[in-house]
Amino acid sequence: MEVDPVAGPLRGLEPRREVMLEPDEVAAMMRLHRLGWGTRRLAQQFGCSRTTVRRYIAAGGWQPFAGAQRGGKLDGLEAWLRERFQRHRGNADVVRQDLERERAIKVSLRTVERAVRPYRRELAAAARATLRFETPPGRQLQIDFGETRVPIGDAPERVFLFVATLGHSRRPYTQAFRHQRQSAWFAGMEAAFRHFGGVTEEVLLDNPKALVLHHDAATREVRFHPRLLAFARYWGFRPRACAPYRARTKGKDERGVGYVKRNAVAGHRFASWDGLEAHLAWWLREIADRRVHGTTGEPPLERFARDEATALRPLGGRPPFGQVRDLVRKVQSDCAVEVDTNSYSVPWRLIGESVQVTVSGGRVHVHHAGRLVAEHAEATGRRLRIVERSHFAGVASPGAGSGGPAAAVVRAPLPAPAPELLRCLSEYEAVAGGGW
Repeated sequence: MEVDPVAGPLRGLEPRREVMLEPDEVAAMMRLHRLGWGTRRLAQQFGCSRTTVRRYIAAGGWQPFAGAQRGGKLDGLEAWLRERFQRHRGNADVVRQDLERERAIKVSLRTVERAVRPYRRELAAAARATLRFETPPGRQLQIDFGETRVPIGDAPERVFLFVATLGHSRRPYTQAFRHQRQSAWFAGMEAAFRHFGGVTEEVLLDNPKALVLHHDAATREVRFHPRLLAFARYWGFRPRACAPYRARTKGKDERGVGYVKRNAVAGHRFASWDGLEAHLAWWLREIADRRVHGTTGEPPLERFARDEATALRPLGGRPPFGQVRDLVRKVQSDCAVEVDTNSYSVPWRLIGESVQVTVSGGRVHVHHAGRLVAEHAEATGRRLRIVERSHFAGVASPGAGSGGPAAAVVRAPLPAPAPELLRCLSEYEAVAGGGW
């Protein structure tokens, strides 16, 4: 066999048919061509035709064969595939199921994935795309919570940072909480209203379970918590939930939470919780309000004072919505739970069960296993018994006449008389015999 001193053993001297070479073989071919090898010698070395060598040289490197195109089962369905792929949010297997069920086309998952590959890039780009829009002054307040750990005293402590950002001026407000239950959301919003001196037309929030009971990603149907709706009516704003899995809808506040974490508390240590709160108040006043915002190009406080302060709805001297209290109580044998020395009736079948009691807005709500079982107006006195007669259906009357109202407030009963078993000691002596 002939051996070339540069390239090694030659594959053959006769012309070969056009074949597909590997990319590394083509790279070697291009290096030898630059050294002066001719097409005949290269064809002999790599076992292909001179036509193949010329094609690779003309292309400047490896190129796939432009083989004959064969028709496929999915030809002509590009628009349908694109619509279904976007509808199912990039799930190619569901598209394959739709093909088989609706069009009687049975193909492999791999075939569908190859067909929708261009649309996958479109879907990813759409998910990353963010449409920036400017809200008019006084239109929107965005709220969110961020969780972090802050050294307080001798050990790091879990801190929940409530952050509110005005949509137009980007003026922020933040407050630290030990939890992010519903009461913290309400307290944070009320503190923000007081800080800004007014209320916006709407409040944009994510989908926290404490405020949003249900949000369908496809139909955009939203069911807010009744207490949030009552809170919104009280303060005169419209709640709005951003689309699920689209936190960029609330981009101003998403970035605000990160800004507070990185700039306000990161790297700081506080002697007490009061020290943390004082630091946040100072940071809002001296740093956050006065720095030049990257988007608006001016300090949020200046933009707020010029454009947004007068656009907010005034507070009107309203007191806080109401202290929200979440309690756990055990139903006593008198079919009632006690709150602040007052007793509130619940259905008698819950005797001995633990229930959740919420006091807010002048109402007492009792829940068991996630279901509302009793609701009463909060009593203003002490040692009162608030009775709902339907709670005693099937058992003895709670103590009032059957013709009375459905609910009644009954004063606490008088002390019970002495038990009948207490008798004079002489009677016991006569029975037992002997003296004491």
